[in-house]
Amino acid sequence: MKSCIFQFRDFLSNYNKVSELCFIDCIWDFTSRNVKSHEEKCALNCMEKYLKMNQRISTRFQEYQITTNEHALAEAKKSGAIH
Repeated sequence: MKSCIFQFRDFLSNYNKVSELCFIDCIWDFTSRNVKSHEEKCALNCMEKYLKMNQRISTRFQEYQITTNEHALAEAKKSGAIH
């Protein structure tokens, strides 16, 4: 249960961080209450880039973990710790 809470907390923290960064980068005109089309497009592109980057990092981390575990298992078998 605690794991789920920590994951959700991390998700919200990242979401807030990305929202703030994309807002700072994309929203410039405060003379109107309406969001301009170019601001909306910028914000969507910003969020999409972040999501793709996050997915790529997660994939690479998983690949690294698999490789590390395979090497550790091979070393353990080599040293006789695992039969």
